[in-house]
Amino acid sequence: MKAFYCHHFVLPLPAGHRFPMQKYRRLYERVRERAPAWGIELLEPPAASDEDLLRVHDADYVRRMVSGDDIDADMRRIGFPWSAAMVERSRRSSGGTMLALQSALAGDGIAVNLAGGTHHAAFERGGGYCVFNDAVVAARAAQHRRAARRVLLVDLDAHHGNGSAELCAGDDSLFAFSMHAARIYPAVKPASDLDVALPPACDDARYLDLLARHLPEAIARARPDAVVYLAGADPYVGDRLGGLALSKPGLAERDRQVFSACERHGLALAVCMAGGYAQDVEDIVDIHLATVRSAAAAQSRRVIA
Repeated sequence: MKAFYCHHFVLPLPAGHRFPMQKYRRLYERVRERAPAWGIELLEPPAASDEDLLRVHDADYVRRMVSGDDIDADMRRIGFPWSAAMVERSRRSSGGTMLALQSALAGDGIAVNLAGGTHHAAFERGGGYCVFNDAVVAARAAQHRRAARRVLLVDLDAHHGNGSAELCAGDDSLFAFSMHAARIYPAVKPASDLDVALPPACDDARYLDLLARHLPEAIARARPDAVVYLAGADPYVGDRLGGLALSKPGLAERDRQVFSACERHGLALAVCMAGGYAQDVEDIVDIHLATVRSAAAAQSRRVIA
């Protein structure tokens, strides 16, 4: 299985910043240690080009992000300080999901971006630590290449994918499915194609029952050629920002449901990591690593079959 990483472009953030950027380097290190045994090929993605970004985002917004001009309001919404490194990392994150989807569609079946999941980025703005919407950028790139006609976004981050919802609205070729905590960021949650709003402290049993009911509905309604799966670590019970209460085994079962459903339907699958804000960064990395391991095992089953 191919896994794409951009740990060389991790941003130095002020002490006490809520976003645990070090998770990307730690995840890369732990995947690298296990890559031979798990059959993983680690690759560094190129940066998404302006052409790639402009299929999804407003030209003036892309210009501001790239140049750093007139971006104070933008960066307050995003939550990072602007830097050239921030722009490069955001491009690489989108590049990783683009290549994961391309690889999956080209015959690998499943591929992973060790970053990505930036679902709060909309047409003319970012937000919530998200600059460019990598899942929609990847979907549009696949459609541009005529590698996929219809793409389903399965967003299982704890937060609603408001940017993805806006970008997919009114377009039958993109379908956004979001399961998220009802009472956390973002305050305004525009309708996705299928939303499942979860109560505070939703546990494994209720979450997995709802996923088992609604994931088949999303696939049936979307009729996709491919899936981009946002495998957030923030539904974890120890997460500071997620508002849910899933255990690590519960999150692993969540992943299994998604991989099994895509396997049954023969769908190409790109996986990206999305959010995670547990107090101990190793908890976040444990959850993401389990997702990568499950993806590698699922990809291996497809190849053998």
